[in-house]
Order: sequence, then structure tokens, then C-alpha cells
Amino acid sequence: MPVNRLMMGLDMSLIDQIYDVDDLHPIDLVEHLAASHAWEFDRVTDDQIAMAVEGQWRTYSITLAWSDQDETLRLICTFEMEPPAGRMGEIYDVINRCNDLVWTGAFTYWAEQKLMVWRYGLCLAGGQLAGAQQIDALITSAVIAAERFYPAFQLVAWADKTPASAMGVAMAEAYGHA
Repeated sequence: MPVNRLMMGLDMSLIDQIYDVDDLHPIDLVEHLAASHAWEFDRVTDDQIAMAVEGQWRTYSITLAWSDQDETLRLICTFEMEPPAGRMGEIYDVINRCNDLVWTGAFTYWAEQKLMVWRYGLCLAGGQLAGAQQIDALITSAVIAAERFYPAFQLVAWADKTPASAMGVAMAEAYGHA
């Protein structure tokens, strides 16, 4: 199914109507969305949920965590990647090039865990609430970014392409699957 909120077959306004989002903890809302999408998920703690979202290139691990201290809903979308040590300079170069093209988050590489990571923090300071559409857009944008740049990361790591040439495969807008 295409990674596009309008094409996922969910009526987010209906979810907002079914659940009184004013009374829902942000992770409760994420749990309802995950169930609505039939994504595998695990409620790790009251403030954290982990799920698997299928993309065109691979299945992405997505974790959302709520921090009361800074009133932020944090999203981390990861996929395994173990590039050759000799290509790490190019990997960091292509990550910087990718981050120059996105506004809703940023990539980083966690070498110790061998994970490519997309991170975003949604600040809900002052008691602001996130609705189903907003959280769905947050998750969707993470998967779209991962799908869009996955081929560039692979070309740099395994096909010895330069970061500049690998970026040519990063489409202006991705239409992957989730």
C-alpha cells in the first residue's frame, strides 16, 4: 500500500472522532493508529511504543516515546546497515546531503548499533495535543524519507558510488509502500 496518508485507507478524522484525543496520552493515540494500520507493535512502557512498518525496500523499526520533562514526542525510525569501514566517510557525506533535502527530521548513523536512524521530535509544549492526522503524518514522513534515501545509502556503501552520484536516485518525492 503506498506510503501516503490519503492512500492508506484510514480516515484520520474518523479516528479523531472515535477517540477523544484530548484525553489520550500521545502513545495511546499511536497505539490506536498502529492497530488501525495493522502494524505489528509492542507497547514497551506507558511512554513508549515500538512498531514495524513495511516499506518497499525493507521493514522499518519505528519507536515513538513521550517525554513529560520536555513535552516532546520523539520518533526514531531505524534500519540495519553495516557499511564497510572504508566507506564511512562517504556514508557521512551522503547523510549530510540527504539532510539538506529534508525538513521534517534528520538522518544519523549509529555505528555501535549498526543502524541508520531517522529522528524527529515533535514539541508539544504548553499542554498542546497531537491529533491522529499529525501523528500519522509524522510516521508517514519517516517512512517516506527512509524509502527515498535508502537506495542512495546502499549505492554509497556497496556499489562504491560517490555520494553526489548516489543522490541522483533520491527522487524529488518518494512513493514507497507502508
